[in-house]
Parts: sequence; C-alpha cells; structure tokens
Amino acid sequence: MKKIITLLPFILWIGGFCLFAYKINHFNINTTQNTDAIIVLTGGRNRIYEASKIFNENKAKHLFISGVAKDISLENIQNTQNIKITNLKNVEIGYNADNTVENARETTSWIKKNNIKSIRLVTSNYHIYRSLIEFRSKLKDTKILLHPVYSEYIEKKWWTSWQTFSLIFKEYNKLLCAYIINKLKSEVL
Repeated sequence: MKKIITLLPFILWIGGFCLFAYKINHFNINTTQNTDAIIVLTGGRNRIYEASKIFNENKAKHLFISGVAKDISLENIQNTQNIKITNLKNVEIGYNADNTVENARETTSWIKKNNIKSIRLVTSNYHIYRSLIEFRSKLKDTKILLHPVYSEYIEKKWWTSWQTFSLIFKEYNKLLCAYIINKLKSEVL
C-alpha cells in the first residue's frame, strides 16, 4: 500500500501528461464564429501567419499581436512572415511582453481599453492551455475562443521525436505550475 501511495503522484503525472499530449493534437477549431478581436502571441511558428489569415477573412474587427520585439514594425512583420494584412488601421502591436504571463497582462490592458468582449486566442497547440489559464485569470468576463496553430516541426507522434517530446514535457510542467500558481492566487484573493 505504501508503494502505491508513493507512486500515486507519478502515476497521476504520467496520466495527465498523456492526456495533455493527446488533447493538444486533437482540437476541433471553430473557424466560423466571429469575435471582437484576434489575439496572437508571438514566439511560435505560423502563429502570426494564421492570425493574419483569419483577420483577413473578417473573423474579427481587431487584431492584436502581443510580445513583439521593440524594434519590429508591422511592416517588418508582414515582410518576414510573407503576409499581407488587409485592414492595417485595426491592427495593434504590443511591445511589453516577453512571456505568457506578460502576454496576458499586456493583452488584458488592451482589451479593457478597447471594450473587447470576445477574443480568438491564437498560439501554438502545445502552448494553448497554459495561455488559456493565464488569460482566464485576468479576463473573467471575456469570451475566449481557442485557435491552436500547428507547426510542421512538431510531431503529432510525439514519442517518436526527442525534440517534440522535450518540448511537450516542458510545456506540460509549465502548465501544471501555471495552474497551481493561479489556483493559489485565486484562493488568497
């Protein structure tokens, strides 16, 4: 019995990890519903490309790109991503985020300033759940529609690639930490 109790946290972690690895590769993306804004978090392959494509399809009135380096302009983004955004006057860039927590903080400020009620959150599939935790902790009354982006360099059969396994392993542990930290914060408040 002691061995089972000792192994229980590890068994739960393994089960959670396998569920996480499955879920990040099996999203049903709602491509028809419009939102007030599309929020894209920089840092992963194909994120800005996908967000601009959805924006050009008029799925939202606003596009906010969070976590852009200080010396990068919208023109730079379009050139490096090989994209053309059709309605530039409704695109804004956030320069004050270097990580997911700061993305949520920066975006929350922009959302409140622009009276946004619903967002489509665009980020990598492996990053979407941790992003959702951070955004929900700050945006209790905002509807959040998830829009994960897949990279051709991230294997769906994660167990066949050390690089993919390592990425998912790290992201799952970051997700658990974000969950615990936000849970503790909400209990204290």
